[in-house]
Amino acid sequence: MKRENHRLKAENIEKSLKLLGDNDWEMKIEAAMLAGTHWANYALHSRGVTSDSEDIVHNSMLIVSMLRKYSLAEGELLGALTEIEELRPLYVRGDLPDGSRAAVRAVELLQLISSLARQAS
Repeated sequence: MKRENHRLKAENIEKSLKLLGDNDWEMKIEAAMLAGTHWANYALHSRGVTSDSEDIVHNSMLIVSMLRKYSLAEGELLGALTEIEELRPLYVRGDLPDGSRAAVRAVELLQLISSLARQAS
């Protein structure tokens, strides 16, 4: 996907995220992960680390050498995205208490990711 399409999708998801309430914590975590992934792809494309045909879907699905390559270019951003991805199985697929607190953290991480990605352009 082209860099600008990632940006537009991320911004659209962030807009939708603002419409969610406190009880929508599962959707907030999912939205933060999806928007964060689009921002990560935007940043990697902007820096010329990846081509338009090379998008990450989940950090956890990357082979070690690729994750290392991407982390050298965007370590803080990918670290924040990884933290969001680690919340997902525990709170969205799992049943840990304090899901609303986890959603707040996911949104905070998304804000960091968005800021870092915009600096990459």
